[in-house]
Amino acid sequence: MIRGAGADAIASDVEEAVSTGALPPGAELPPIRELATRLGVNANTVAAAYRLLRERGTVETAGRRGTRVRDRPATTPRSLRGVAVPPGVRDLSTGNPDPSLLPIATVDARPGRTVLYGEPAVSPELADYAQSALADDGVPGEHITVTAGALDGIERVLAAHLRPGDRVAVEDPGWANLLDLLAALGFSAEPIHVDDDGPVTADVARALRRSVRAVVVTTRAQNPTGAAVSAARANELRALLIEHDDVLLIEDDHCTGIAGAPLHSLAGTTRHWAFVRSAAKAYGPDLRLALLAGDRRTVERVHGRLRLGPGWISHLLQDLAVGLWRDDAATRQVHEAETVYARNRERLQSALADRGVGSSARSGLNVWIPVPDETVAITRLLSAGWAAAPGTRFRINSAPGIRITVSALDPAEVEPLADAIAEALHAVGRASM
Repeated sequence: MIRGAGADAIASDVEEAVSTGALPPGAELPPIRELATRLGVNANTVAAAYRLLRERGTVETAGRRGTRVRDRPATTPRSLRGVAVPPGVRDLSTGNPDPSLLPIATVDARPGRTVLYGEPAVSPELADYAQSALADDGVPGEHITVTAGALDGIERVLAAHLRPGDRVAVEDPGWANLLDLLAALGFSAEPIHVDDDGPVTADVARALRRSVRAVVVTTRAQNPTGAAVSAARANELRALLIEHDDVLLIEDDHCTGIAGAPLHSLAGTTRHWAFVRSAAKAYGPDLRLALLAGDRRTVERVHGRLRLGPGWISHLLQDLAVGLWRDDAATRQVHEAETVYARNRERLQSALADRGVGSSARSGLNVWIPVPDETVAITRLLSAGWAAAPGTRFRINSAPGIRITVSALDPAEVEPLADAIAEALHAVGRASM
């Protein structure tokens, strides 16, 4: 039962119900007028409460389906897992790299000198390395800063240019955390379809005609589909974006070193842009650091806001990252990880194809498998001893699917896993008859 006499109180009561599980993900909230009558308040008060909940990322408005609790409410505690994995089940749902292939423990992290207040936010060593490495990849590196990971960088860039209510074009299916972030910031997600070569040009053009303020592109190792922007697709997108240079372009390159696909960057195409390169996936999730290059105004705004909050990203982390990036042994280990991930993707895709099951996985750590019914497929896989991530957490309007993380997949597991997936999809067919 929802209570409250004012918009804040009503919204707070709904959040409490979501937090305790009384209103689970997908639960429908009462229509505005119905709840207003029940509480004895003006309908505008309930409308304002629902607006607050949308802005906080707790609920979403789904047309005729009304207002519902989001699958992963942004303002309440929640697990990053989409599936409860029973004991004894092989967990392939996480999206994590293989811990045994992370080189983070191989480099001495002791500080070379003491860093005090008032010093440059970016360490000289990192600035030198970043400008050289980005130039090698064709990314303008004149203006750079450092953020606490890719999502932190993306959030800061969006906040530097956009206001709540602005539309942001995002890949569909796409990164679940980004979709949650947009909801929490009060932005409206405009879905753009993704194929193996990246965002579909026609969909990006449609989004631009709908006056989106920003476009977020995953250059390679797209999560969850493994798409990688090809040279031809990059040329198409650059030509399109040049005609809309007032749009903010954010490029996410979170799997550098282990993506298994070359970089075809869009950086610098529009007047305001940012290129974010995270260290976490290749070197260790606890290395909360990302390089952020962009136009001067964007980088200045991000850097200025950092200065008013955390101040800077620890130079200990920055120097550790540079040490890892420059270390020959760490480089060899990252290359080994890239080889292992590519092998696992190819073997699973081949085994699935032999069983008549389609999949996508040009790059990265995951294989995306279209399915008719996610719930039946996930349930059947769990009963067979395998946990996959349901596609619903990654989707807006795109078709159902499941995501298999292959980073730590043993070669001996490929055939039985493919058998289980094929059987799960056949079970969906039988269930629909």
